[in-house]
Amino acid sequence: MELHTAISLISTPALHTPGPVVWADLGCGKGLFTRALASHLPAGSTVIAVDREPVKFTQPGIQFKQMDFEKDEWKQIPPLNGILMANSLHFVKNKAAFLAKTAAHLHKNHQFLVVEYNTDTPNPWVPYPLSFPNLQKLFRDAGYKKTDLLREHPSIYHRSKMYAALIR
Repeated sequence: MELHTAISLISTPALHTPGPVVWADLGCGKGLFTRALASHLPAGSTVIAVDREPVKFTQPGIQFKQMDFEKDEWKQIPPLNGILMANSLHFVKNKAAFLAKTAAHLHKNHQFLVVEYNTDTPNPWVPYPLSFPNLQKLFRDAGYKKTDLLREHPSIYHRSKMYAALIR
């Protein structure tokens, strides 16, 4: 996927806040969606890119933390206004427990931005998939009020579409 496509996929007016915010991109990979998110946030904002493998970022406002976001303690992560999980939530087996873990690190009016494959059928690359209806249920059960489907995009693997969702 190209950067402009990732920027478009996660575009939402909800990211345009009046002042700087702090977000984390959990499971940032090579940083495609990290850069896409940073392009939407107001000047002075910070995106903390988290991954098990080291990644170099030169873009201002992006800080890298090498850690396993699911297993490690989040001592290095400040309170967050939002969490982006682009193709990483499908690696979390116990999603409800994981969401409970994130709660202690989030400001009151936080947001989740999720990019996933719209399927519930696992495969070797997507071991714990999460279709949009199941994403809605997961977050509703965790106490979230609203889950909006932002847009969909064809998958290069031609199995199921990718979707972007904003959860508040």
